[in-house]
Amino acid sequence: MEDKKSWHSNDLWEEEIETLKSIINKTELVETTKWGGIGYTINNKNVIGIGGFKNFFTIWFFNGVFLKDEGNLLVNANDGVTKGLRQWRFTSKNELNEKLILAYIKEAIANEKDGKSIKPTKKEVEISEFFQSHLDNDTSFAEAFFNFSPYKQKEFLEYIDSAKQEKTKITRFEKIKPMILTNIGLNDKYR
Repeated sequence: MEDKKSWHSNDLWEEEIETLKSIINKTELVETTKWGGIGYTINNKNVIGIGGFKNFFTIWFFNGVFLKDEGNLLVNANDGVTKGLRQWRFTSKNELNEKLILAYIKEAIANEKDGKSIKPTKKEVEISEFFQSHLDNDTSFAEAFFNFSPYKQKEFLEYIDSAKQEKTKITRFEKIKPMILTNIGLNDKYR
């Protein structure tokens, strides 16, 4: 059985990843494992990560948006979603310029020490009229619903609101109401 926590695409770029690690080891960053991948921190704050993907290997800067990026080398991996993280992608070991990589990493370290970071914003849970009417009509149901974490509340709300037809919303609500009343999250059986 394979280990679910490892970053399997690193196997495609073993030599390249080792070269990146040898460059990064010349800095004050501390290597760690984050989300199954290789990460580097300073004062327990994420600064960079490295890893391999199908078509490239990369250094990602957790707060790369603050880097000067005079070489225009960084990309936003997911425009419109990723706010601070930036990637520097490579397709060959020959593209690794140690001096330039160290300059970017040292700037990222300085930015972290200066406290430059994007703090995640929490979205308020929006409750549809359909769901709100059920909360208003049943106080024990409302109390049970609000005992869930905002994340689990959002799962329930999205499950209901993603239904296109009213009858589907009603069917889905009838399914989740007993779950909510017995403190069972929508996806608890998968966790």
